[in-house]
Amino acid sequence: CHSHRTSFSVGKRPVEVTMAPSQSVQVFGKKKTATACAFAKQGRGLIKVNGQPIENIEPAGLRIKVFEPVLIVGQDKFSNLDIRIRVKGGGMTAQIYAIRAAIAKSIVAYYAKYVDESSKNELRRTLIEYDRNLLVSDPRRCEPKKYGGRSARARFQKSYR
Repeated sequence: CHSHRTSFSVGKRPVEVTMAPSQSVQVFGKKKTATACAFAKQGRGLIKVNGQPIENIEPAGLRIKVFEPVLIVGQDKFSNLDIRIRVKGGGMTAQIYAIRAAIAKSIVAYYAKYVDESSKNELRRTLIEYDRNLLVSDPRRCEPKKYGGRSARARFQKSYR
């Protein structure tokens, strides 16, 4: 990676500032219409969702679902990563499933880009063994309603007299 250079002037003399590039990856997790965008970079193990710590996720019953990727691969793998997640669209449950997919994909992408291939494959295998939907998005979508019935498949009742 090349370092970013920005130049600005102080008084009459232009000053050049070089910023070291931070190791970061950006991935998306999706479920139905909910999209979670995860931005993983070097850090100290923080995971935030829409600016809030991951511990504050509601409903509390589904909070364990969000922790699953961390618990499966182990806390130590996340200790030098900061993950910031923006999530929008969908309902509560769909958002939670999108978040957990984003977390799982971000750790795999980070290891693929900045660590070695073998540890990435090991992580992938562990996550897919537990739940394939952590890395592969679920293709099921809501089917549109058609005429002649009250829903996508159900038809209005037919009477002969």
